[in-house]
Amino acid sequence: MTLLGFLDYAGVAVFAATGALSASRKELDVIGFLFLAAVTGIGGGTLRDVVLGSLPVFWVVDPGYILVCVSMGALVFFTAHLFESRYRLLIWLDAVGLSAYCVMGAAKGLAASGSPTVAIVTGTLTAAAGGILRDIIAGEPSVLLRPEIYVTAGLAGACVFTGATVAGTPVVVASGAGALTAFAIRGGALRFGWAFPRYKPRPGRSPEDVLR
Repeated sequence: MTLLGFLDYAGVAVFAATGALSASRKELDVIGFLFLAAVTGIGGGTLRDVVLGSLPVFWVVDPGYILVCVSMGALVFFTAHLFESRYRLLIWLDAVGLSAYCVMGAAKGLAASGSPTVAIVTGTLTAAAGGILRDIIAGEPSVLLRPEIYVTAGLAGACVFTGATVAGTPVVVASGAGALTAFAIRGGALRFGWAFPRYKPRPGRSPEDVLR
């Protein structure tokens, strides 16, 4: 298995685990675990393939990805109670999945289009979409709306990988640099609360106030 292939499976597996952890926090049954694991694990990659026109999408070509999601969902169903803080585990695993998937998404975008710009967009999309879908379906506080940096970490990782690849850097080095960049930024945001300045001139008005 190539390094990029490993990152693809790793991203799916880790994101699937975060989906199942969300199901455990909502006390769903085993089907809920498997569903959230699958949606989170393959959601970002599916959206990427649709955008690139790579049909059928990756998990239809290789159903092994579905088996990975099902396996992770079942594993978390029987082990989630062993962890003291499932939400802390969820957000850190999400950081790992984001790091792997921003590289894999960028690699597929670059291979499909030859455009560094498209590669960066697909890398960021692949990294962020699965977690956003997970939070929407599970009713969790969205990672997209948390105060610390999230999408920017995937963007930075995709940029580093794409730039290094275009410059002729070996894929192992480019992949490692991209993944480490994304994880360092997201991990630093979780550990130290890194965030961009927020919009604060005045709060938004409620719809009732606007219509008066």
